[in-house]
Amino acid sequence: MIVLYDFPECPYAQKVRIVLAEKELEFETKLVDLRRNEQRSAEFLKLNPLGKVPVLVDEEAVVYDSTIINEYLDEEYPNPPLMPEDSYGRAKVRMMEDLADMLFTPRVELLQTELRRGEGERDAEKVRRLQTEIAQLLRRLELPLQSTRFVAGEFSLADAAFAPGVLLLPKLGVEVDSALVHVQRWIKELHERPSIQSIQQLA
Repeated sequence: MIVLYDFPECPYAQKVRIVLAEKELEFETKLVDLRRNEQRSAEFLKLNPLGKVPVLVDEEAVVYDSTIINEYLDEEYPNPPLMPEDSYGRAKVRMMEDLADMLFTPRVELLQTELRRGEGERDAEKVRRLQTEIAQLLRRLELPLQSTRFVAGEFSLADAAFAPGVLLLPKLGVEVDSALVHVQRWIKELHERPSIQSIQQLA
């Protein structure tokens, strides 16, 4: 049995859940409550010395870091494949996933944190800046999406990485430019995909 150690609101755990759903894999969830710093417990640090979720345990295999977990799942459970067969195709997926993990998702998290503050404590300028930066990152996807259905060809690990943040855009007050017709079409397809619908209540 696969066991996923996660925190439901964590976008990196959500991207692993999407891949598990794509591959229709059964798994057990173990909550690691980040609000109580359970990721720093001695027991959890034995699984991941970095003290971060998610962690996946598959029989004897213990894998951490969402990107590494998802590549492990794609190799260990290859159907349906979520990485291209050719090396350049895989490189494109990894580059897009890196864009999601290093630029897009961190800004979504920062904006989400700021918006949770009370009206008097909220930094309005920071909110506007983050909303603008997220919108600009989405604009960068328009060109690749002109020639492919998803950000790196067929639905892949890269789309799974973007999806948790994309689901939050309306709540974050981020409007997608109407001129970005391919980005809008892609977002609509993500919302309609069963694997992504499975995490909507968590986003």
